[in-house]
This record gives sequence, structure tokens and C-alpha cells, in this order.
Amino acid sequence: MKDGLTEAGTLMMLAGCPQYVDEVGRGGLTPEQEQEILELLPVFDALTSRSDRSNGILVEFFRTYPGSLVNDHVARFVTWGKHAEYLISEQPWDYAFGRGSALERLAVRNGKILLLGSDHDAVTFLHYVEHILEVPDKRVARFRVPVLENGQRVWRDMEEFDSEHGAHANWPDRFFARIVDGYLASAENGGSRVGDAMSHLFPVRELLEFALPLMTQTSGGR
Repeated sequence: MKDGLTEAGTLMMLAGCPQYVDEVGRGGLTPEQEQEILELLPVFDALTSRSDRSNGILVEFFRTYPGSLVNDHVARFVTWGKHAEYLISEQPWDYAFGRGSALERLAVRNGKILLLGSDHDAVTFLHYVEHILEVPDKRVARFRVPVLENGQRVWRDMEEFDSEHGAHANWPDRFFARIVDGYLASAENGGSRVGDAMSHLFPVRELLEFALPLMTQTSGGR
């Protein structure tokens, strides 16, 4: 893939964080589980902590590949190439998929999304769209993560629009997949196979322009 990009290109993937790092306070764990995690879980280290396993093995290979860079955040991206430093040059602590994020800079550069046989409901860029969406009653997730401050492990509060369940209660199941499938159909993008994987390549701005009004309408906005 890097050979195809050449030195003029840039590659970015979402690595995220290991299990339990960003789960305390979300409501998915028992009080006993949370207490054990609060007592025992090591700090999150962006340089050494493994990628979220649910994001697949490819991103972990990419994270550990010589020359790859990461941002110092649990909403961690891995970058490589010409604009690698620019994409992760800053990262807001709260609402880390929204304004000022790596995803916004990807949109500014009009990057492209490559779905390499991936689930259409797992398009990370749509978390940016749900974050900048301006409608009332958006759902907020609040949680705590273990970080190192002044040599001590501390649990730092964090919040985002609910990227796990969707930013609005009106959204149907697998809403991201419906958006992506609708966009691909409208763009007459039938994709092609890379090995055995049905794959699609398209500009992020086109997906943004398609998804934002649809998210707004489905949320009850105008």
C-alpha cells in the first residue's frame, strides 16, 4: 500500500486504544468491573499501547511499522507519509473526532477513504460528521481514561458525542452503513475487488456533503 502511495502520499488509520482504557463511566461495565479497572489498569501510552483489536490486525502492523506516527490521545490515529505530522499536529481532548481533529484536517486536505473489504458501518470519518452536526438533543458519552501526569497515574475525565451508540436517539440501527451504501449508490461507485475483498475508494468531502443533511433530517432537524 505504501508503495502505491509513494513519498507524495499519506496514509492514516484509526488505532484507538486497548480494551477497558476508555470504558469506565460509559455504563457498559458492572461496578465491580469498574473498581477493578480503576485499581489495576496501567496508563495508556500512545507510543506503546496496542491498537483496539476490533479495528483489525492491519492497523497494528501499521502502528508498529518504521516511520509511522501517532497522536497522544486515546482517540489515536496512525499516520505515515508526506502529511503525516500535519494530520496529527493537534488533537482536542474532548470531542476528539470533531473540530480541530485529525478527521477535520483529512477533510480540509480532501483526502480519500479506502474501504478495503471493511464493514460499511465502521467508517470512522462519519464520527466527524456526527460531531459537527448541529441538532438538539445529541447524546453525550462521558468516561474516564488512565493517563500519566507528573509521573503519576491519574484517571482523567473525557467526553464525546456518543460514537458507540450514535449521536442521536432517532438514528436507526447500522445508520452509518445505510449512509455509506446510499452515498455509493448515488455516486455510482460499484467498487472493485482487491484480492477477495470488495473495496471502494472515494473522497471524504463527497461523503460529508451526502451524510450531513441526512443525519440532520433523521435527527429531526432541518
